[in-house]
Amino acid sequence: MARLTSLPLFHQIAGHRVVVVGEGPMAEAKQRLVERAGGVVCSEAEAHHARLAFVALEDDRAARAAAQRLKSKGLLVNVADRPELCDFTTPSILDRNPVLIAVGTGGASAGLAKHVRLRLEALLPASLGSLAQALQAARDRLRARFPDAAGRRRALDEALREGGALDPFDPTATERVDGWLDGADGPPAARQEEIILISADPEDLTLRQARWLGEADWLLLDGNIPPAILDRARADAERIPYSASEAEKPRGGLTLILRYHS
Repeated sequence: MARLTSLPLFHQIAGHRVVVVGEGPMAEAKQRLVERAGGVVCSEAEAHHARLAFVALEDDRAARAAAQRLKSKGLLVNVADRPELCDFTTPSILDRNPVLIAVGTGGASAGLAKHVRLRLEALLPASLGSLAQALQAARDRLRARFPDAAGRRRALDEALREGGALDPFDPTATERVDGWLDGADGPPAARQEEIILISADPEDLTLRQARWLGEADWLLLDGNIPPAILDRARADAERIPYSASEAEKPRGGLTLILRYHS
C-alpha cells in the first residue's frame, strides 16, 4: 500500500480557541483562516484553553522556540514556511460550502497546491454546495426510501455518477433531488465486471475502469494486484482472493474482478 505523506482531516474548531503567534501579513492570514472556520483567535497566554496553534514568525530561532513551547503544552502546531516543524499543514481550500476540497502537498509547495485548486475552481459548479445541502435535507426521506445502508449507497452512486440523475457537475442537479427521490428506482441490479490490468501504473486505467474501482462493493483479486491500483478502490470494498467459486457467489452491487500477472 502506498504511504500517505500525511493524514487528511477536517478539524472542527467553531467556538474553540486557536493560538496565533506573530504579527504582520503572515499572521493575519492565519487569523483570517481561523476566523473563517469559526474559531476564536487567542494569544500564547491562553494556550491552555486551545488545541491548535499557528506560529507565524520570520525569525527562525523565535519560531522554533515558540513551536517547542506550544507543543510542550499538548497543542498541535503549524509553523509557517517550516514544514519540518509542523504537526499539521494547511491546504489550499476550494469552498463550495458545505463541500470543501482541500489540496495539500505536505508542505512541499503551497504554490503548487494553489494552482491545482485554481484549476479545480474552474471545473466545479457553484451549485455543488446546494446539492450537498439538498441531499442533507433529504436524508430522512432517503433512509425511508432505501432502508438498507448498502442499497442506499448503491442508489446514490448510480444517481451521482457522471451522467446520472444527480451528476454533481450538472448545475441543475439540485433541482432534481425531490423528483429523483419520488420516482427513484431501487438500487441498481447486481453486476460483475472484469479488469485485466496492463501495468502496475494506475494512470493506465481507462476512465471506465477507474470509475468501476471507485464504485465496486467487492474486489476479487486474481494475481498480485499492485497496491497503487488498490489505492484507487473504495476503502470499504471487501477484498477477496479470486477463485471460480467466489466469482459465482451471488452478491449485491458491483463485483469487480481484477487480474494482473506481470
